[in-house]
Amino acid sequence: MIRLQGLSMHYTLGASRIDVLRDVDLSVPAGQTVAVTGPSGSGKTSLLLLLAGLERPAAGQVWLDGLRLDTLGRDALADLRRDRIGIIFQSFHLLPSLTALDNAALPLQIAGRRDALPQARALLERVGLGARLHHYPSQLSGGEQQRVAIARALVHRPAVLLADEPTGNLDDHTGEKVRELLFELQRDIGTTLVLVTHDPDFAARCDRVLRLHEGRLVERRSDSIETPAGAWADVAAPLVPAPSVLAKSVPAPSVAAHPTAHPNAGRDALPV
Repeated sequence: MIRLQGLSMHYTLGASRIDVLRDVDLSVPAGQTVAVTGPSGSGKTSLLLLLAGLERPAAGQVWLDGLRLDTLGRDALADLRRDRIGIIFQSFHLLPSLTALDNAALPLQIAGRRDALPQARALLERVGLGARLHHYPSQLSGGEQQRVAIARALVHRPAVLLADEPTGNLDDHTGEKVRELLFELQRDIGTTLVLVTHDPDFAARCDRVLRLHEGRLVERRSDSIETPAGAWADVAAPLVPAPSVLAKSVPAPSVAAHPTAHPNAGRDALPV
């Protein structure tokens, strides 16, 4: 499903070069859940951007669903994200001028699907927002906005779901509800999940836990839990042909204030 081979990425700041990823190899089969952990600035979000085709590597190959992303043009990458990839952002990124229903339906509407609204309505009802279909983002609490974002990311049943700190802006209670919902829907759809998180309990729910350290991916070994110093090993999974990393990303500006803002909007958000 996902295959990275010799992947490297760096940024240049003035005369300095910052290596974010260095010669990374990774293979993720279809349907697997993978958590990527590491300190802030270690390159976790950059890795997701590469997997979504939103950034280009300095070297190496990115394969999703049998397609080599680093060779595709802009239009082909946009089609891939629209049809095969779901993306969940920490800050929701709902369109402020659209209702919850229209936000959730957006990927299908862009694809020209006539069943966009019925499918979005069914999924919003599934996540407990059947009574909030016609509310705007600013009329929703943070947890409700993230549930809309999850519905939008999964409404087209993507092969790959990329989640960047999906509970990072939520309080513990709301975050736990969102975590349960995310894994429930992932299991039902059978999508491959790559999750970036700082929360070790959240990460532990995944099939695999990877850590970005000095530009390299290392993986927790289940037989080394009691020895922290040896609990991580270099990722060296066999590089098998990648099945499918399908994608859709729905760009959206930050949520803007609405004249009739929900009194609890943003109250369950914590400082990043």
